[in-house]
Amino acid sequence: MTSKPGKRYPFADGTRNRFGKSSLGSGLSATNSNTRIVQRGQLQPAPTVVLSAQVSTSVNLGLNSERSRGMMIERLRRQGITDERVLAAMQAVPRHQFVDQGLASRAYEDDALPIGFAQTISQPWVVAHMISLVCDHKIPSKVLEVGAGCGYQAAVLAQLVKEVYAVERIKGLCDLARDHMRQLGLSQRARIMFGDGMQGYPAAAPYDAIVVAAAGPVIPRSLLEQLTVGGRLIAPEGTTQQRLVLVERTGQAAWRREELDAVRFVPMRAGTQI
Repeated sequence: MTSKPGKRYPFADGTRNRFGKSSLGSGLSATNSNTRIVQRGQLQPAPTVVLSAQVSTSVNLGLNSERSRGMMIERLRRQGITDERVLAAMQAVPRHQFVDQGLASRAYEDDALPIGFAQTISQPWVVAHMISLVCDHKIPSKVLEVGAGCGYQAAVLAQLVKEVYAVERIKGLCDLARDHMRQLGLSQRARIMFGDGMQGYPAAAPYDAIVVAAAGPVIPRSLLEQLTVGGRLIAPEGTTQQRLVLVERTGQAAWRREELDAVRFVPMRAGTQI
């Protein structure tokens, strides 16, 4: 994404949320924004839909969320998301419940938003695109998500997939994601684990699909080996310049990869954070 010179980003001085002042401090950047990058001269995404003035609080947004989500779905269609199963799953999940109340009126815009701990909830297009790619041939039965964050993508996956396992390395976000699953009645379908996402979750492997929401210089071998043969993994790869990479396991020791869109994601880190 690009911005006009001199235009101050709305989160330039940070934001406050349920955890206190966000550690995003300097605002969204190329290192903490889960979004697609559109280079100058390339086809631009459809314009962001501006929500009506009366949608200013999470309470009002809750009353209007069906309409707001419908507007988001139509925008996703214009941006090239064609899998109706994925669009229905996105329609079913109230994204405004996964962001801080102060940002709820922006929940259905096509932006990554801060969720605390220098992390973001991914741009709706990114979520829909990644899920569409791993569901292209068939809906997987069991999926691993690396980097659960606040739980939004896991909740969308749970509308499609029987078993979702999501690993989050930051304890505060892990607890938040679990709360969201309970509130939406998804705890049995989407299990949130606290742990090092670079190691995956071997206890439930192999997986039909793996969705990675953080970027490392290379995709960890441990994740590739937890794919079933025929399974797909989608992940951002790179440091200062990142691309989405789609990997399909074609044999016991064989994988096929394809580089896709330029993106920017939070960096993948080893270990856990209490």
